[in-house]
Amino acid sequence: MIRFCLIGPTYPYRGGIAHYTSFLTQHLRKTSETLLISFSRQYPRWLFPGRDDKDPTANPLKVDAEFLLDPLSPLSWRRTIRRIESWGADVVIIPWWVPFWAPAWSVVGRGVKRSPSRPKLIFICHNVLPHERSLLDKYALRASLSPADGCIVHSQSDKDRLLTEFPGMRIRVTPLPTYAGLGGDAPLLSNYLTKDRPLLLFFGFVRPYKGLDILIEALGLVRQDLDVNLIVAGEFWEDESGYINQIEQLGLGADVTLINRYIPDEELAAYVDAADVVVLPYRSATQSAIVQVAFGREKPVITTDVGGLAEVVEDGRTGLIVPAEDADALAAAIVRYFKEGLGSLFSENIKKEHYRFGWDQLIDKLSDLTTSV
Repeated sequence: MIRFCLIGPTYPYRGGIAHYTSFLTQHLRKTSETLLISFSRQYPRWLFPGRDDKDPTANPLKVDAEFLLDPLSPLSWRRTIRRIESWGADVVIIPWWVPFWAPAWSVVGRGVKRSPSRPKLIFICHNVLPHERSLLDKYALRASLSPADGCIVHSQSDKDRLLTEFPGMRIRVTPLPTYAGLGGDAPLLSNYLTKDRPLLLFFGFVRPYKGLDILIEALGLVRQDLDVNLIVAGEFWEDESGYINQIEQLGLGADVTLINRYIPDEELAAYVDAADVVVLPYRSATQSAIVQVAFGREKPVITTDVGGLAEVVEDGRTGLIVPAEDADALAAAIVRYFKEGLGSLFSENIKKEHYRFGWDQLIDKLSDLTTSV
């Protein structure tokens, strides 16, 4: 039996990467011995743009873990390497999503490869390069992933990008798995909801690349044909005032509700259940856990043709795909979705596609990768 050591955030830390790590640990433990090493500290307070990096969910997704690693403590990096050696891991899996972790991953990865047992080292790349980039990003990527035996990515675009930096790297592509079950049986919500008209949902951290301003512009066009509501549920990692001004200028004050805070799992699930469609008007992307939260609750998605989103959302079958940064096309897709009554058809198709996004698909790719290196 393969012994996996997985490193990454888990509860009490919040967010999509923490959920991913927890789900993957749960599924690996069904068939393999798995040690999860998490963080004694995830980010220094001065670096984290949110209010708090802890998860306020009442019934969170939890797995057993050892909280050993501090990104600012080289001593903790050494402790982590020694723990991996003493536990006897056959495969070590490290997540890559932001360059901040480059110093720790560079030391831990090289330390793992120098250990007597020589475990295989696999990186799971959530974002090969960050959405807001700097001159140091490629250097951080090379420093961190150089000792890797192989990588898992969740979009063809990320595979192509990774191969430009590491020609010959062994890479497996698999869709981001489903987040079905996140939030459990969601409570009924009365606040913010007006179900006498269609409800659009935009959720997750609000950052420039996610295109909320484009969705608001599109909503002004949609209102010429349809009376709709939009809920924006998620913490703003930029100034909220620009969006508020845009909403007021377009006369959408009664149509848009901004909920500027981190949304606990059970509340998020309730918003997804209440919405008619989830809208992701991204300017750029690799893949998105938000799609898999929506699909996990059989909710269709309208999104843009960037990164790997069109590899997951099937245009005209499980959602609609439009060009990025095109408010007219986005508005037309929203109007079409409701006027043609596509919601029920798309939801049924999502049910039929659950097998594509199972965690066993990811674990099969991990097993294939580890046996080929």
